[in-house]
Amino acid sequence: MGSLSIWHWLIVLVVVVLVFGTGKLKNAGSDLGKAVKGFKDGVKGSEEERQANANVPPQQPQQPQQVADKSSTTIDVETREKNRS
Repeated sequence: MGSLSIWHWLIVLVVVVLVFGTGKLKNAGSDLGKAVKGFKDGVKGSEEERQANANVPPQQPQQPQQVADKSSTTIDVETREKNRS
């Protein structure tokens, strides 16, 4: 009694089709297929990015440039005004 025969599975299948209908089952199957395909593409894309990043040498960090500009004063004033209110 512990194992299920083919007849048990056929009865379960018939009940599922009667409850959900073939249209909903078809849509669920196509949605599941799209999700699996998207997952595989995501994994494949991350592997390609990892390989591409492994072949690129690291870039040298650039020194920040100091530029005296009057517009920075305006930005500071605008920021202070926004913080006051």
